[in-house]
Amino acid sequence: MRMRRLVIGSVELSDRAPRIVAAGGEAEIDALAAADGADLVELRADLADDPRPERLGKLIGRLRTGARPVILTVRAAGEGGRRIDEALRRALYTAGLPFADALDVEIASTALVAELVPQARAAGKTVILSAHALEGTPGTEELLALADRGEAMGADVVKLATHARGLDDLRTLLAVTLARRAHGIATLAMGPAGPLSRLVLPAAGSLLTYGHVGRPTAPSGQPSVAELAELVRRLFPS
Repeated sequence: MRMRRLVIGSVELSDRAPRIVAAGGEAEIDALAAADGADLVELRADLADDPRPERLGKLIGRLRTGARPVILTVRAAGEGGRRIDEALRRALYTAGLPFADALDVEIASTALVAELVPQARAAGKTVILSAHALEGTPGTEELLALADRGEAMGADVVKLATHARGLDDLRTLLAVTLARRAHGIATLAMGPAGPLSRLVLPAAGSLLTYGHVGRPTAPSGQPSVAELAELVRRLFPS
């Protein structure tokens, strides 16, 4: 089964070669805009010292000087984000939606997803619904159930990130990626198997791989955009 056509802004996603996402917060705005080798940029609005909804339009505008589509993420504290009030999270997403090309929201944030997905659909934005297992890698069936749930909630792309201690965990993520390849899946690992996951999982059909531009946005295992770009260029020739 062929994957349906998926895009984020002007960038078409492909299960044959991953799109590289440069991820960072407000402190990395200039580095994100200039991230050579990135296809997309992710603004982690939760990482700002003083996140303000009224400033998001200007921040995303600065990112657009790099001519790359923008993913807006306000990560929940329980899944690796900075702890901020839930009402502020909602306000940040709502304020940033008109300026971003895609939103990334946790599957577990059910009320927020129910509110944002119709708004994103009406505005023609791509929806990434994600789940982050920071302490380990759940079993294959549990991860597939999460992917099904995300798709049912309106995801264009389901993103699953887990802490992978070794090859057994990576094998689980590989099986999930292959099973969901036609649906639009992004999988990646944190932890000891994290660097290897950034290449193995895209080879199985993961659509996105994430790198930092100075300060990692994942607990461990996240390479730099420059490192990813070199590897993707060598291993996934276009």
